[in-house]
Amino acid sequence: MPYYTKKMIDVSCIIINYNTSKYTFEAVASILKTHVNTISFEIIVVDNASHNEDYLQLKTSIEALKADNVCLVRSNINTGFGTGNMTGVKHASPCKYFAFINNDTLQVSTNALGQLMQFMDNNKSVGICSPQMLDENKNFRVTIDHFSSIQREILKRKVLETIWPKTYLNRKIEYKKPTKVHYVQGSFMFVDAIVFNELGGFDTNLFLYYEESDLSLRFLRKKQKSTYLIPSVNYIHYNGISTTRNIDIKIEQKISLLYYIKKHFGWFHHQILLKWFIIRYFFTSIIKPKYWKVFYVLLIGAPLSKSLKQKQSIKTLDAN
Repeated sequence: MPYYTKKMIDVSCIIINYNTSKYTFEAVASILKTHVNTISFEIIVVDNASHNEDYLQLKTSIEALKADNVCLVRSNINTGFGTGNMTGVKHASPCKYFAFINNDTLQVSTNALGQLMQFMDNNKSVGICSPQMLDENKNFRVTIDHFSSIQREILKRKVLETIWPKTYLNRKIEYKKPTKVHYVQGSFMFVDAIVFNELGGFDTNLFLYYEESDLSLRFLRKKQKSTYLIPSVNYIHYNGISTTRNIDIKIEQKISLLYYIKKHFGWFHHQILLKWFIIRYFFTSIIKPKYWKVFYVLLIGAPLSKSLKQKQSIKTLDAN
């Protein structure tokens, strides 16, 4: 349906599925269950080129919900986190807010979207917010983080939190009231849609990592819009269901980080961090040879051409 024919709604939720249809269905069902007769919202599920069997299972499950406000869109190539979400945005109705929600999440607060919307409506200086993340046993999980920088990578978070506690908030304590932070985890980001669109959305050069940090920093620098944690609202995050940790993922993290540093802090900071990583991984590789692959990519400058994004192939999709 063309964008201009759609009715304005409060929130468009974007969820990406990649070979984890069971989790995706449960995430969608939990949103529907906790938002009965509250606000106007839709759920756009983007299948990021999953195997045909997984996609068909998801399609069947979603159709069984018989929910008019749930839409399933399929991509024939795995575009990663940022571009996958932008695919969802492309199919979304005009809305006041986007909610980018991981598929390995469950909603536990009643009307979470409505509560976040009310906070944003009442605080125009805020551009992004997030509920407090919990683990599968409903225990506290770290939800906030500090903007990536050479000082964070070299000195590490604990040192920064100790020396500059007002700038680098303690990530591991439970906050009791809405708190201004650097950025929140991408597993649940509630975003001002107008500002998001004005900034061009997610940076699609980033395939898997640092998209949320990049977005919050652009909101802050270009629009003077802050990011907040809303601890009175909660959600469960299973974490990492769609991503297998391996050397290629480690390389992707470094490529994304170095791209982010150069983009936001310039060539000099980029070169300092790159040299730091080269030295560090040279010695690490002597002890753990599997890291020679990481060292090599760093040695040639960790270019975007080595990103997993460049290795994705276009798949032939099932006609169903």
